[in-house]
Amino acid sequence: MSRFAWLPAYGCLTLVFAVCGPGLGSAHATTEQPVGTRFAIPAQPLSTALIAFGKQANVQVLTAGQTVDALRSHTVTGTLATEAALRQLLEGTGMTYTFVDARTVVVKPVAATASASKPASNPSAITATLLPPIQAIGLVGKDEGFMADVSSGPTRTVSDPLDVPQSVGIVTQGLLQSQQVQTIAEAIQNIAGVEYVDGSSGLPIFNVRGFTTGNGMTDGMPNNILGIGDFPPMIGVERIEVLKGPEAILGDTSAYNNFGGLIDVVLKKPQPEPIHQISFSIGEHGEKQLGLDLAGALNNSQSLSYRLVANGDISDHTQQGMHGHRNRYLAPSIGWSTPNTTFIAGMSWMMNHSPVPDHTILLDGTVSSSSPFGLLLDNPNDHTSIETRRLYYMLEHRFNHIFSFRSRAQYVRESINSQYWLMDGNEPSGNTTATGVVYRTSDAYYVLQNDVTASFGNSWMQHAVVLGFDYSRILLGSEYYAGSNSGNGMSYNIFNGGPLAPAATALSPSDYALGYSSGEPWITETGLFLQDQISLGTHWNLLMAWRRTGYEMQAYDADGNQVLNQHRVQWIPNYGIVYKLTPDVSIYANTSNGFQPDTGLGKNNHPLPPALSRQIELGTKFDLFDNHARLTIAAYRIMLNSSADLFSLQPPYYYVPGPGQSNKGLEVEFNGQIAPGWDFSTAFTNALVHNNDGSLPQGTPQRTFNLWTSYMFQNGWMRGFGVAGGVLARSRSYGQLSDGDAYITIPGQASVSANVFYRAAHWSVTFGVKNLLGRTLYGPQFDETFVPFRDHRTYLLSGNYDF
Repeated sequence: MSRFAWLPAYGCLTLVFAVCGPGLGSAHATTEQPVGTRFAIPAQPLSTALIAFGKQANVQVLTAGQTVDALRSHTVTGTLATEAALRQLLEGTGMTYTFVDARTVVVKPVAATASASKPASNPSAITATLLPPIQAIGLVGKDEGFMADVSSGPTRTVSDPLDVPQSVGIVTQGLLQSQQVQTIAEAIQNIAGVEYVDGSSGLPIFNVRGFTTGNGMTDGMPNNILGIGDFPPMIGVERIEVLKGPEAILGDTSAYNNFGGLIDVVLKKPQPEPIHQISFSIGEHGEKQLGLDLAGALNNSQSLSYRLVANGDISDHTQQGMHGHRNRYLAPSIGWSTPNTTFIAGMSWMMNHSPVPDHTILLDGTVSSSSPFGLLLDNPNDHTSIETRRLYYMLEHRFNHIFSFRSRAQYVRESINSQYWLMDGNEPSGNTTATGVVYRTSDAYYVLQNDVTASFGNSWMQHAVVLGFDYSRILLGSEYYAGSNSGNGMSYNIFNGGPLAPAATALSPSDYALGYSSGEPWITETGLFLQDQISLGTHWNLLMAWRRTGYEMQAYDADGNQVLNQHRVQWIPNYGIVYKLTPDVSIYANTSNGFQPDTGLGKNNHPLPPALSRQIELGTKFDLFDNHARLTIAAYRIMLNSSADLFSLQPPYYYVPGPGQSNKGLEVEFNGQIAPGWDFSTAFTNALVHNNDGSLPQGTPQRTFNLWTSYMFQNGWMRGFGVAGGVLARSRSYGQLSDGDAYITIPGQASVSANVFYRAAHWSVTFGVKNLLGRTLYGPQFDETFVPFRDHRTYLLSGNYDF
């Protein structure tokens, strides 16, 4: 049987939903909104507001050669007639509108209307084009509820998700706040096909569609230092996008690894609409968080704006008794916007000091042999300290209605200092070999992206061509780790061995081993990017993209002798097609390719071979319930000739050549509002991960499911009060003993969470319980030396106040 024989079955499922799907939305419209249309469009850039308006009103929006990127819209909420909503949206923008027919509207400058002769009765006199691709600077931040109106990552431009021939999972502000999400790792569990693993450093290691992935991107720019790094607190995050499938074409070939997808963290940006908000949270173990989010205009014309986000949090101790948790974050930025130009510049500083996560060890290689959960296996002061500095700018300029230019760059410097005890050779009696470990690294990364976009065509064929050049460079500074007695460790019994000293104090200078030479190896990558988005009428969209990637890695020893020189050039094509059955239903297919020259070194300081991958994906997307909810169904197959396997969850993080994989799966995601006040988010994954050498895949459960729903009372004395809750479940997965001799069966599990909340005009408060049933929860991958867990309920009180 052909290896693609499974795809027609998923394709048939797609067609069934495509045929049945429109009825779901129309039925809701008939029963819930007999008069007018329910609009929910917050104030935002007019460009993205028009996309939201077109979707919610079920009309096609065209422009008449006038940029709308720098204009701002008004808030439009409530049940309104289509024209009334559009008038409210355009008020004060200097733009007006003309309906060519019942489902097509032209948005144009007021001055252009004065010279037009009876435009409504003479549609042929209007020279209009489709709303041109919108660049991604001032885009997001105005998602309504759990559903996102636009997607920014896959094409480097802002698009209606129904027009993107790819599965993209988006976690909005509304969902983040409803779940009291505190970390990026928690947030991505809402996305089908995504898992994370806890490491001993406290940094999450992500898995998308069966492949380990690195840090991914920040604001669409590759943001990776050796695939492991820190993320900002949630107060600084606007939304999170997970781009599924190989994404080397976007320039992130330096990550470990992007064959399954990338995580794009979109940060909050300057805006003229004022924001003055204080947020807080309080947990049961003395966790205290206080954050500040400020934004507004700096001049009367509102061309200058700012954003300032600050956050701090501390806690007394963890459940097992680890101390020292304290995090700091500061992120100022400034923006300048005119009708043709937008510029944003900013910086951020993060300093996170995190204790070793609560964990146990396995005494005979099975989960049932875990050491007692209350037993502390490290010194209470062992920790990981991470400092991250980021500078960036974003510039977009539109020369005319055809050509525009975009430039963006960032510089990231990160240092990690980690100390903990590693225990291996574990025995049922509690005897083990305890090794004090210190891991330190200091790296820098900078990237530059320059794009020229041309939008042109006629009434039946529109092109949006992007030509770009990317440059990135990673400087791998000093990196070393240490092991007690030169890595031999000491005999220790976890039950009667007494308290352990801090790992760093248990080491001598002779214990330290240098991971990189003083010559500071560096990695340089360049890329040429060409993309054409083609609209054929109102039903067909084509995407064709190519990238020419050049990669070079050099390293020198302490004497200045070159010990590594690697260079390669590769063309990477991506193709996609979308057919829109109706304005609310699209069917898509794509094929994408990955090329990953490994930026890290193997265990013996030898470079790992590059890997090539290919994905085929079929899917369908539906906008339901009057365009307030979206259903996405995707089926995929990814083939990889070789892979890089994470060797250990503890620093130093190094990788070994993997066997290559052939993964396939079905993913279903639904996000949005199904009735006034009732928001719903769910995702289901059925994935089959196959290692080409027949070995068992690690950390990849076959089935995962999550559901979260929130309801806020709309009337009476309960108005403003609400309840929310959900479940996160997965089937069993496999880990492996550190010596590779045997596998560890990790049982399936389910976690239930719930909260109650009250939301007023200027403040809100939420009380939540996670792991409501008090289940013992494990990560999807670990070995016998480090087993992260959660085995009790946790309580959190959070809120915010607008002043």
